Amino acid sequence: MTFGLGSTRSVALSGLDGTLVDVEAHIAQGLPHFAIGGLPDTACAQAPDRVRPAAASSGVPVPPHRVTVNLSPASIPKRGACFDLPIAVAVLAAAGLLGGDAARDVVHLGELALDGRVRGVRGILPAVLEAARRGVRHIVVPLENVAEAQLVDGVVVHGAGSLADVVRWYTAAAERGEPLPSAATREVRPAVQRSGPDLADVVGQPEARLAIELAATGGHHLLMAGPPGVGKTMLAERLVTVLPPLSREEALETHAIRSLTGQIGEVADLDCTPPFVAPHHSSSVAAIAGGGSGIALPGAISRAHRGVLFLDEAPEFKMSVLQTLRQPLEAGEVVIARARQVVSYPARFLLVLAANPCPCGRAWGKGLDCSCSAMEIRSYAGKLSGPLLDRVDLQVHVPPVQRAAFGDEAGEPSAVVAARVAAARAAQRDRWRRGGWVVNGLVPGHVLRRPPFRLPAATTAVLDRTLDTGRLTLRGYDRVLRVAWSAADLAGRTVPGPDDVVLGLTLRSGELVAA
Repeated sequence: MTFGLGSTRSVALSGLDGTLVDVEAHIAQGLPHFAIGGLPDTACAQAPDRVRPAAASSGVPVPPHRVTVNLSPASIPKRGACFDLPIAVAVLAAAGLLGGDAARDVVHLGELALDGRVRGVRGILPAVLEAARRGVRHIVVPLENVAEAQLVDGVVVHGAGSLADVVRWYTAAAERGEPLPSAATREVRPAVQRSGPDLADVVGQPEARLAIELAATGGHHLLMAGPPGVGKTMLAERLVTVLPPLSREEALETHAIRSLTGQIGEVADLDCTPPFVAPHHSSSVAAIAGGGSGIALPGAISRAHRGVLFLDEAPEFKMSVLQTLRQPLEAGEVVIARARQVVSYPARFLLVLAANPCPCGRAWGKGLDCSCSAMEIRSYAGKLSGPLLDRVDLQVHVPPVQRAAFGDEAGEPSAVVAARVAAARAAQRDRWRRGGWVVNGLVPGHVLRRPPFRLPAATTAVLDRTLDTGRLTLRGYDRVLRVAWSAADLAGRTVPGPDDVVLGLTLRSGELVAA
């Protein structure tokens, strides 16, 4: 048995960003010792306690000498047990038990059980995406993660059930020149959109339905205020059914986030349905924005990326949680800063808030027996602060449904509305192609206020007066313009008219929460 150097590759993740890691192992004469360098966290530093028994169980025991493993670049933190398999491969290569250096340019990911089995790990999809971007051709992953890894084009995925399988592959490659066996290729199914609840299920509520359609068209944030049981949650849940399906790149982005937070093996097929995330009102700041002890994981706002974040009973959320939303709403990402690490996650979501008029929910109209004091109502409404509401384009009342609405014909189904939204989105892509924007809700205000997209003074007269009287901020002014452009796109017009501007201003009533 010859001792020396062995190496292979793996990927270290920081958020969704990855770094290709060279896993180097050196075996020298000396007392038995197994050291790992390169900023491993606790789980990674415990790898020797798993690698030694796993190798012994696989019939290739680690030599009882001094083993040194370096994870390079050493300045990048290495987290998790996914480095078990690459460390074992590098050590066995250094011990001369793999018969060559075929593992040098292969990326390995996986946790080792003490009996040598390779267990699935989280974060496979973003790791494989990074490896593919860096030109890696072959990747060895646990069998549980094969379907997830095969979502990435341009790489050959090898599914390992045990460390013994991996040793047998490399031995055959060295002795007989056999290639590593690829994982069974699944039938590649096109990205599909899940069927869900339909807008036709909603009784009445024409103004709220219009707001849902506008929100889907231009990517506008929405607040619905009204008493309990009027359909606010129903409407929010059906918003994703009228949003356009995600592109392959967008779906991979959302699935990469799920890969970090979901169950191992959960990501298997490419689902182009926009995500719908509805956290409970008791959620903490870390649960909403992301964070946690040790690894900074994505929160609800990142899991809702490219989809809908629905905060039901929004005034019941902690003020600190609601204020956390302000920066991601503008930037489209959330940055989690730690003493030794700064992690960013994408957070381009569509915010939908639902609120009751008061804590008991009955301070609406006349004849309702509200048990809340004026102070309680004012305090409840004040939970939704001005700076947050100033970022919400659409603010609508959702009144109680009258019995007369039961006899009306069913509203338009989601498929009809989705077709109209898709046509409006196509018009927006053509208009903003040069600027790189996809929807009206992302267009900077200065673009809309300057030629060639500046509207005539006669069209914006009402809006200008509202700004001059101080009832509207400049941010609010720009957001009304964006809604007006979305209304025009839905109607098939190339330029908004005065009615579109009035509609945008009407749907931005500042009296909603305190009504």
